[in-house]
Amino acid sequence: MFTPFLTTGIGSLPHTDPAEACRLVLNTVDIPFWPQLPRLSFREFMIPQYSEGMPSVEIDEEREAFWVVGDEEELQRFYAIYSDDLALPISERYARGLYAFLQATNGRHFPYVKGHVTGPLTFTLGVKDNRGRPIYFNEELREVALFVLQAKTRWQIELLRRIAERVIIFVDEPVLSALGTSAYLGVAPAEAFRLLQATVGTIRDAGALAGLHCCGKADWPLVIESQASIISFDAYDYLETLALYPDEFTRFLEKKGWLAWGIVPTTDAIAHEDTFSLRERFERGIRFLSTSLPRDLLLSQVILTPSCGTGSRTIGETEMIFRTLAELSAALKAGAR
Repeated sequence: MFTPFLTTGIGSLPHTDPAEACRLVLNTVDIPFWPQLPRLSFREFMIPQYSEGMPSVEIDEEREAFWVVGDEEELQRFYAIYSDDLALPISERYARGLYAFLQATNGRHFPYVKGHVTGPLTFTLGVKDNRGRPIYFNEELREVALFVLQAKTRWQIELLRRIAERVIIFVDEPVLSALGTSAYLGVAPAEAFRLLQATVGTIRDAGALAGLHCCGKADWPLVIESQASIISFDAYDYLETLALYPDEFTRFLEKKGWLAWGIVPTTDAIAHEDTFSLRERFERGIRFLSTSLPRDLLLSQVILTPSCGTGSRTIGETEMIFRTLAELSAALKAGAR
């Protein structure tokens, strides 16, 4: 599917100039991705960005808040237009980075292009109703939110297919790392799995490659069972969590699954790392995981990324992160020859 050590990004960048953000992407990574630009607008944060088209959403941009009223008439209007192949657009007001990216590609065609969608768990646990309760706990609104995310995923795949042979969509699920804690005791594993599998299934049914990103600890067997082709994880801080599930990850790799190693930190740790130190860290990680997982598959089915989005870093730090990522990739490719 890929050659080892290709690079891509997770999503967010700190830029307020969309063209500048796109130049960074197109000049540094092997698999281009469209940038989310949360410093441009509250609407470009990862949850609001996919709220457009959700029935009865209210947004207060000054307070940087939004919520779902749950108006029955709006819900009925949504049901009237919904179908299993509905595609809902993301407008430029919510994703200036996406539209700038399409313009910046300027007629180019790529083997792969990456997009992203906020995962249904993160979305429904992050959006609240007018009583302050996450809409996840309202069965109807939870299902409507899933429909909206699936429809936006279909639209995004069709849009990106114009410039790529294959489209990759990462389902971004940071909340996976908190499931099982006291804050989310009401989230049943079976329902979490259903939502993830439905989202991944939408990507696969549309002919794209599905990835699932979590930048912390996670219930990795649940993630693997979702049938995502790529698992994106924070290899800088949480690599050891993969070793807890040797059988599951071995089967994942044997079925041609790929691991996207978030090996370049997007925390303050980046100030203390360089290409040499991160190569050593990667090689230690391979030695550690190879005690329980097949070394040849680990090395042949690896993508390199930052550990998470860089929207919270400075532009200078972000440029360093992606420059280091490119240098690390080149070093590891050379070492594998």
